[in-house]
Amino acid sequence: MKNKYIVFYIVTAVISVLIIILLATGIWKPLLHLEEEEVARTRIVMPRETGDNPVTERPGETTWWYEEVSSRIPLEERESIIAVLNIESEGVFREEQFVIYRDTTETESPLFITLISYDPNIRRFRRMWDMPIAASRSETISIFSQDLIGDRNNCIIVTGMNAQNEHTMTIFRQTPGQPYQYSYRKIAELQIAGSIVIQEALRSSAYQQGISRGVSFNIATYGPDPTSANILDQIETIYSFNPANQLYERLRVTRIPGTQIEQRRLRELLSGVPGVFENFIQGLWYFITAQGTIDTKQFLYFDPTRREIVFFGDDAQQVFRWQGSTPTRYGLYIRSQNLSIRTLMRFIDIELESLDSIRLRVIEDVRLKIAVSTTWDGSYRRAGPGTVPRNISQINSAINAIYESSWGRIQFYDTGEYTINSSGTIRNGVYVLFNIDRNNLVEFRPEENANGENRMTYRIEDAAGLRILTPVRLSTTGVQDTHEAPVTLTPITE
Repeated sequence: MKNKYIVFYIVTAVISVLIIILLATGIWKPLLHLEEEEVARTRIVMPRETGDNPVTERPGETTWWYEEVSSRIPLEERESIIAVLNIESEGVFREEQFVIYRDTTETESPLFITLISYDPNIRRFRRMWDMPIAASRSETISIFSQDLIGDRNNCIIVTGMNAQNEHTMTIFRQTPGQPYQYSYRKIAELQIAGSIVIQEALRSSAYQQGISRGVSFNIATYGPDPTSANILDQIETIYSFNPANQLYERLRVTRIPGTQIEQRRLRELLSGVPGVFENFIQGLWYFITAQGTIDTKQFLYFDPTRREIVFFGDDAQQVFRWQGSTPTRYGLYIRSQNLSIRTLMRFIDIELESLDSIRLRVIEDVRLKIAVSTTWDGSYRRAGPGTVPRNISQINSAINAIYESSWGRIQFYDTGEYTINSSGTIRNGVYVLFNIDRNNLVEFRPEENANGENRMTYRIEDAAGLRILTPVRLSTTGVQDTHEAPVTLTPITE
């Protein structure tokens, strides 16, 4: 009898431990479904970079995969997923997934959006509806949610470009009081050979606290003025939300005169020929304040040769890879990806204001919550003489040497690459040697899959056969010390 009690206690303890593990890990959730779901692993398609050449690719050309995403259920074999937006509601178990896809059997097929949601009647996920969207170029697609109406009911917003290189915006909204599975409807669809902007307005503290509704955001489009001989003249059209029919309707139209520029030069820049506008914006651009003055604490640097864009603001530098460009009527539409945070994408709409100024509208496509305080939208003026560090030049392009350091053993190759061996752990990357205001500098650029490593710049100082690397930061005023501990390199002869 005693042995029976012992066995009973052991079995009870084992079962209790298993229940705790199931509850803690969430393994029990799939058991709610009657059928095992097949998860289709998909990715967002982006154009491939080829060397240092500018890339302007069309859908269907050579592509590469940048981020792995997944749909709740597999789509049809002929359907290729472009982008995915997951939404989780608070307070109740409900997940909705919006998937942008293309029918690969049709070469000129439009893009579609489908809603995948959990159906409690059949206790599994299924497709609720499919609708076409205005955008057709998959590499320009961005999908996000935002409360446009002010009732805390987020709209689904899809932006992109169509085959005519026009900007498009398609907006879906859940119909109040209807079952969520079937209630989304299209409330706006705009396309124009210019730009489309959501005009965000300040909402009251009562809205922020959930007490009252907020004001609805208007949508503005900026397109060409067919009655004007000046290419830069635009027509602004404002659309506002009409609660009566639950649609965005045109509110007013305003003509906006553009800067008078020599039209021949203007047509050259806006001809759409690959590389022309990219070369025009190459270099440093400063933000123009509301007072019309230059803000040297916020600037952009476009480098089409290295396919990079540098954002500097709030004393922080962000480097984005220039993934691809699409010519527009007034300039260029750029898709870029943060080098450090791979889930942070920026779609940059650049318009020409004058031969020394441009206007930017930036769409942040963030796959995880990141606080971004700097606003990049606005006008920028090209940096003139005296506004950039002087005497910038590249010094010996490469060296071939091995050093010991506090990092480990560093080997520089004459190919411009380096390796750091620290207790058997190998780190690789590319280094660049250059000179600013008589300061010999080296920049270390870790390879793409380096976890947590950022670019670092050091001033090179030679002393008694040693090389000392002092951490520095580059700014508009020149080279500044960061007051961090230097790194000593001791040469090794092998």
